[in-house]
Amino acid sequence: MKEFELKYGCNPNQKPAKIFMENGEDLPIEILNGKPGFINFLDAFNSWQLVKELKEALGIPAVTSFKHVSPTSAAVGIPLSDKLKKACFVDDIEGLDDSPLACAYARARGTDRMCSFGDWVALSDVCDATTAKMIKREVSDGIIAPGYTDEALEILKQKRKGSYNVVKIDENYVPQQRERKQVFGITFEQGRNNFEINKELLSNIVTKNKEYPESAVRDLIISLITLKYTQSNSVCYAVDGQAIGVGAGQQSRIHCTRLAGTKADTWFLRQYDKVLNLPFKADIPRAVRDNVIDGYINKNEEDVCENGNWQKYFTSQPEPLTDEEAKEYLSTIDGVALGSDAFFPFDDNIERAKRSGVKYIAEPGGSIRDDAVIECCDKYNMVMSFTKMRLFHH
Repeated sequence: MKEFELKYGCNPNQKPAKIFMENGEDLPIEILNGKPGFINFLDAFNSWQLVKELKEALGIPAVTSFKHVSPTSAAVGIPLSDKLKKACFVDDIEGLDDSPLACAYARARGTDRMCSFGDWVALSDVCDATTAKMIKREVSDGIIAPGYTDEALEILKQKRKGSYNVVKIDENYVPQQRERKQVFGITFEQGRNNFEINKELLSNIVTKNKEYPESAVRDLIISLITLKYTQSNSVCYAVDGQAIGVGAGQQSRIHCTRLAGTKADTWFLRQYDKVLNLPFKADIPRAVRDNVIDGYINKNEEDVCENGNWQKYFTSQPEPLTDEEAKEYLSTIDGVALGSDAFFPFDDNIERAKRSGVKYIAEPGGSIRDDAVIECCDKYNMVMSFTKMRLFHH
């Protein structure tokens, strides 16, 4: 297939639209089902690069959930605890522990379930039936993977009344070293960002504490590779083999750190017993549960515990989650990794990261206030590396 005509571009008024290879070669994809759109393909090609790099770096199947050209999370295939299975709504999946790819999907899709609503999924490995069954019941726009088992493909073809977008990519495809795009009719050209992220990147430790456990190395690599495909400015919290909070596209780095930290806090609090045991009615849809849980934790637009509201969702009126309970629970969290796509200009980022259990940090360094940032890390006995490599993505 030399080119694929799209219904429209980013918006319905942007026509005509298509994807094609500038050198006239065949596209490195097969569309097995559905008709993906312009933004679908932006998500697909960015997300595929992320999981491909994660698999190459760590040797474990990887999955990411993408929305509007940034990951909501990325994860590798590590078994989930019983509490995490319940928090991710996958405690009913038979054979989950037998499929590392399914475990990676459960983590990636379950991290930030509100932001993953209507996502694009990328898998590093051939999609199996267990993973397909989980994808089928979530609200999602499409998937890209290097292949699908016959059973998995049939399951996915049943999704969205048969219109679910299923894309197969040639895992051996290597793009040209120079890439181009146009803005306002002007062509930009640059070399591809082929920088390899690995454990050697973490060797320049600038803090007094210089001990990285292997789990921290893994999580920092996950964080940094996630950032490589996240709209800048960006920071990423990661722990236990998955990104748990991504702050993308903010003009101020502290706003990235706050946004991602709030997402990480919500992820932790979803595993708090009081949240896990909310008395939901049996017929409440999964997406509504996500919204209600987020409202319960973060006290958003609707007080879901208030009389007149709780009756819509619960079999009995739940006790609110108090600020004191949340603060006490989060104070027990430790060992979280944090990556940044550019240097931290002030130590306020470290102070905010500490509140979400951050212990390990990787950032490029190079700020005139590096000394203040290092001093703040030392105050909390954190370990921080200067990678000397910026990871901007636009």
